[in-house]
Amino acid sequence: MSQQPTLTVIPLTTEEILGVGELLYRCTGMIFGENKRYYIERRITERMRRTGIATVPAYLGLVRSHVGEREAFINAFTINETYFYREEHQLAALSQSLLPDIVRNRRPGDLVRIWSMPCSSGEEAYSIAIWLLENWQLVDAYNIEIVGSDIDTAALGRAREGQFTQRSLARLPPALRDAYFEPEHGHHRRIIQDLRESVRFTHANIIDPASMTGIGKFDVILCRNVLIYFDDPARLAAANALYDSLNPGGYVCLGHSESMGRITDRFELARLADAIVYRRP
Repeated sequence: MSQQPTLTVIPLTTEEILGVGELLYRCTGMIFGENKRYYIERRITERMRRTGIATVPAYLGLVRSHVGEREAFINAFTINETYFYREEHQLAALSQSLLPDIVRNRRPGDLVRIWSMPCSSGEEAYSIAIWLLENWQLVDAYNIEIVGSDIDTAALGRAREGQFTQRSLARLPPALRDAYFEPEHGHHRRIIQDLRESVRFTHANIIDPASMTGIGKFDVILCRNVLIYFDDPARLAAANALYDSLNPGGYVCLGHSESMGRITDRFELARLADAIVYRRP
C-alpha cells in the first residue's frame, strides 16, 4: 500500500494569520488567531495544495470570490468532536421534563420539532431519535420531526450517509448498537434506514439569519459546544438566532461549559433534575 506524501506546511506571516482569522470570523463567527497558528497553517496549506494556488493572499482572494472554495475553507476549520449519547443527562431531561411540558397542551398527532444545531456528522441528531424511541413512551403519539443542521457541508454529507466508527458508538449500549445499526463492515456500522429517514439534515450558519430562512420554529434546540468558539458579539448573534428559532415556551440546551445568562437576558433559566436549560418565555 502506498503512503500519502507528507504535507509540507507553509509558514504564514503574522499578517497572513490575521487575514485568515478575520475572514474565518466573518464567515463563521469562530475565533482563530496566533495561538492556533499550526492548526491554521496546516489547513491553509492543504487547501492551497488542492487548489494549486501559491500564495496566501491569492488563496484568500479565491475564498472571497468563489462560493465553492468558501465552503471548503469553512469545512476545513470546523471542529467535529462528537459521539452518540453525548451529554446524556440532557437527553434524559428531554424525555423526562422538556417534551412532557411541550405536549401538555397539544393533541395526539400534533407536530413536535427538535433541532440539533450544530449537528456535525449526525451522531447527536440520531442520538435524539434513538433516545426517544427507547425512553419516551409517547414517542409514537406525536409527529416528531428531528432536524440536524451544520455549517460544515462535508459533515452533513457524512450524517446523511450514516456510517459511524466504533469510537462514535463507544457510549451506546451493545443492545442499541445491534438494534439500530447494520452489522459492522470495514470498521464502520451504518445506522438503519428507518432512522436515516427519520432525521432531516440541512445546511445552516447560526450567525447568518439568511441561511436559516425556511427552517422554521422549534420546540427544543440542542446547541452544544459551539458558543465556546465565538467572541461576545458572535455569541449574542447566535443567542438571538436561537431565540428567534424557538416557539414560545420552547427550550434550548447548551454545552456544560456554556451559559446563556452571560450572553443575554431574553431567556428564562430552568433548573431541572437532569440539566440546566433555557426557555423562551
